[in-house]
Amino acid sequence: MTTTPSALTRIDLTEGEGWSTWTLSPGQAHVLTSERAAKLVDIKPAGRQRRGTRDRYELRAKAMVGGVRLGGDDSAVQLRITPKIPVDRLLYLLAYATGHAQWSDEPVEAGARHELLPAVGHAFTEAADRALRPGVLLGYREVEDTLPMLRGRLRAPAQLRRRPGLALPLEVTYDDHTPDIAENRLLLGAARRLLGLPGLDPTLRARLRRIVVQLDGVTAPRPGAPLSTWTANRLNTRYHRALGLAELILRGASYELDDGRRVLVDGLLLEMWRVFETFLAAALGEELRRRAGGRAEPCDRDHYLDLGKKELLKPDLIHYLPPSDGGRRLVPAIIVDAKYKDGTKRADLYQMFAYCVRLGVGEGHLVSAAGSENRMEVPVAGKMVRLYRHVVDLSLPYRQLRARIEELAGVMLHIRAESSAQLHES
Repeated sequence: MTTTPSALTRIDLTEGEGWSTWTLSPGQAHVLTSERAAKLVDIKPAGRQRRGTRDRYELRAKAMVGGVRLGGDDSAVQLRITPKIPVDRLLYLLAYATGHAQWSDEPVEAGARHELLPAVGHAFTEAADRALRPGVLLGYREVEDTLPMLRGRLRAPAQLRRRPGLALPLEVTYDDHTPDIAENRLLLGAARRLLGLPGLDPTLRARLRRIVVQLDGVTAPRPGAPLSTWTANRLNTRYHRALGLAELILRGASYELDDGRRVLVDGLLLEMWRVFETFLAAALGEELRRRAGGRAEPCDRDHYLDLGKKELLKPDLIHYLPPSDGGRRLVPAIIVDAKYKDGTKRADLYQMFAYCVRLGVGEGHLVSAAGSENRMEVPVAGKMVRLYRHVVDLSLPYRQLRARIEELAGVMLHIRAESSAQLHES
């Protein structure tokens, strides 16, 4: 397929698809070959290039989806990457990635919409409208101020340092009952972020503006600054879904390069591998806990490869169960690592093998979004470590995807039970 960008210089790609050919100016080609675009697309010349002219290039999307503007003036490119799975399925995964979802037989909001950015916008707007319907949440915030009268507590050290010998004004600290709290800052930041994105219909923009008006008096997050932190509690329960989506939207305004640097973007991007890992750890951990009890720890960071604690182990999920000897202290029992790619590589097997040996677990589970399922047996010190490869097809309808997670949890627990029985017999 050969395509010439329109006057808007919009390039539409689909995650996971092959190469497509586009006609680009030298400036546009430079933008798409920059370090900033390296995690978004692969690019290569489609033929012999003529200096200073518009030439053909082949482009291929990587594992990020969303929309972003790159470059400026005549080199500007509006890049849109469509997810390879249906948008309603992606929104379902995102509900788990935000940490505030439960299994449901009903699609999440905006499931019928086919473009990612409008769908995320509608999902957030619906959740924010419901959260704010009873009124804006208020909270207490500690304020340090200079006042002509005493309010709250006197800050004696500050008073002596700034105004020695003067009675007024006073340096005080008091608790202010205000809407300017972390929860509302996140909602305001996400609403303003969405208003700056292209492709949203006028009705949605009007609803987002009403959310901004409702949050008058709230400080919006600064671009690039760390997000406000909040703690789930009884008072902010109605905000939970909206807050999860808000964090997702605000984090999608940047991405991380291989060296750890953050890159701010004019758009919204989602890292699909991270979405898959978070979804799998949350959904599978929830099902394992429901079936077998114990404790599920997604992204467990309490274990190291070496005694010096320099090499951190990073499995996506460790499920802890009571040991086979009847002890009370929970121990690692099931180790899971998600791989958002077609099958697993040799390095993935080595990594899982290291997890199993270091944590003393006889089997490890690699779960990919595509590929084939199999088992590998690795002898070590007179024992056998078994590495299982499983597949979860993310394009499955909701109920089938739920059934697949339930089936996978059952398989893992059955393998664990068999292993424990064989160990007891020996």
